[in-house]
Amino acid sequence: MTEKNYNQQQQTMKTMQKQQTAAELKAETAPVKVEDKKEETGVDGKKEKKIEKKVIRKDEAVVNGVSLPVSTKTSIAICKFIRGKTIEKAVADLEEVLKFNRVIPMTGEIPHKKGKGIMSGRYPIKAIGYFIRMLKNLNANAIVNGLEEPIIVEAIPNRASRPYGRFGAIRRKRTHIKIKVIEKKIKEKK
Repeated sequence: MTEKNYNQQQQTMKTMQKQQTAAELKAETAPVKVEDKKEETGVDGKKEKKIEKKVIRKDEAVVNGVSLPVSTKTSIAICKFIRGKTIEKAVADLEEVLKFNRVIPMTGEIPHKKGKGIMSGRYPIKAIGYFIRMLKNLNANAIVNGLEEPIIVEAIPNRASRPYGRFGAIRRKRTHIKIKVIEKKIKEKK
């Protein structure tokens, strides 16, 4: 046997120490705010520090979609369509588009669609699937951050680097999408 594996107790003590240091590092990086430090005398007369921790409440939630296989032009139209709505309302409207009951208004050389107040539009079904998934993730982020009435403030699509298809014949479409929500009360104050 090697010297390293000879003393089993020593090895378990080392692993315990590693686990404690990892737990301490994790506790230091967690988003907590220390409110009060109180010193109290314990049973054996030694001073003990009692620390109360309070979780910091964020006022915004963000979700990023990186290199999604969606056209930037359709992403711009969908972002304009969902901006200023609540997350639930945006998801409900996008699901109506999936059922062909509603149209995403678009500009450019796009044919007219039936609907009140819409000149031209389309039903970008594949792109809407990615947006619905991102909005559901954004809703989860908003719940974790403690937002009660989140409203979509930013919905920004950007062009991503476009990879070549097979043999370089096709340039694939890619888009970065960033969606940000803040609480309704904060938006009204601004």
